[in-house]
Amino acid sequence: MEIDATEDLDKMQRSMEDATGAGQDDDGSGIQALMSELTNSIPGIDEAMSFSELMKQVQNMDYDVVVFDTAPTGHTLRLLSFPTILEKAFGKIMDLKDRFGGLIGQASALFGGGSPDQVQDALIGRLEETREIINKVNTAFQDPALTTFVCVCIPEFLSIYETERLVQELSKFGIDSHNIVVNQVLFPEKDAEELGEWFDSNKDGLQKEAREICSKMMARKRMQDKYIGQCFDLYGDDFHVVLMPLLDHEVRGVDKLKDFSELLINPIDLEE
Repeated sequence: MEIDATEDLDKMQRSMEDATGAGQDDDGSGIQALMSELTNSIPGIDEAMSFSELMKQVQNMDYDVVVFDTAPTGHTLRLLSFPTILEKAFGKIMDLKDRFGGLIGQASALFGGGSPDQVQDALIGRLEETREIINKVNTAFQDPALTTFVCVCIPEFLSIYETERLVQELSKFGIDSHNIVVNQVLFPEKDAEELGEWFDSNKDGLQKEAREICSKMMARKRMQDKYIGQCFDLYGDDFHVVLMPLLDHEVRGVDKLKDFSELLINPIDLEE
């Protein structure tokens, strides 16, 4: 499933307009514009709405396992930090509602949006509902019996660096992570030295184009082995590290996904 944050925000605004009678605004301005400004002014509210809506859907699904395919590291960390950030933000809003809540209500009344109490109750009620959902999600994320995070990287400097940053931040958030998948590995069952010996003994019999192709492949294999070694140095003792081979086809369709999953569940034995 895919969640559209814009659609969720529109739904939130419509529900508050219905609760306050603002939907009767004929010119399309007034309280609709006010509600839009209020809801969009909260930092990260679009991602937070997607976050809460997704968890609502998950709670109604009858599945043994739910897999989140997250965005790249920076976006993922921002998403995972929302429970803490929004809890603080909502706390501030609740502290200030008695001081400024009347102002919002009076402004909405000027636009024909119903009574001040209706507007304040609708806005605060929606924020409270979102906070309760996010708190439940945060609790589930921090329970290692329910949630674990599988880090996926490729054997290159930036990817390994981002993975280390992700692992450190997940630890700060209290989220379990003990699996790392290193994807797109050239011949994971062989090392660069072994392949280099073969290339040195056979390159004279290869055509020029073949030698250039093999030479470039060997350069990438040496680079990959370097970062794979760093990965095992960092995580080999405490994490389950799996090397997934670079395939000569795209993994699309049920059959290819099943074949790929076999490599993940029964990885290549590097000790052989």
